[in-house]
Amino acid sequence: MDTSLNTMLSLLLCGCLWGAWGQTKIDVNNGGIWGTWGEEQSCPNGSYATGFSLKVELPQLAGDNTALNGIRLLCSSSTSNQSNVGLWGNWTSVKNCPPGSRLTQFRLRVEPCQGLKDDTAANNIEFYCTDGTELKGNGGCWGKWGCKSRSCGPQGICTIATKVEVPQGKGDDTALNDVYFKCCKA
Repeated sequence: MDTSLNTMLSLLLCGCLWGAWGQTKIDVNNGGIWGTWGEEQSCPNGSYATGFSLKVELPQLAGDNTALNGIRLLCSSSTSNQSNVGLWGNWTSVKNCPPGSRLTQFRLRVEPCQGLKDDTAANNIEFYCTDGTELKGNGGCWGKWGCKSRSCGPQGICTIATKVEVPQGKGDDTALNDVYFKCCKA
């Protein structure tokens, strides 16, 4: 193979690998165990997440509770994105970072496995903005808050992927179990 073709292939491979590995993933260690990961969804190039909304099922006093069903990121480009979302609940009002700030870190409130009782898995999320503002979602109240994720720093969050359990029919539904984010490329 001649040198120019080798050089071109090397540049192409490096470009592809940078695209795949160019974003830092931030996650937490207390996510629920059920479900499958949805596809990553990102803010358009050059934009970043400035706020969020949650899809939450209110407590079902005599039924099967799922609590948190979805997380939607709001991007600085005035668009939004979300990964997999459960079937139940309604979208809450939007929570935004102050102007000029962006989402950079998070933590999850998750109910551990309840054995033969009703499981809900992820219940709520709290984000932290680059200016230090804390934005707690209007999610469910079951479970405990876990530790904060690593921070994306000043570049902020751009990408989301969620782990959601499909409806179980007559079984116990949990909907959203876990989430990870990726930082915007520096």
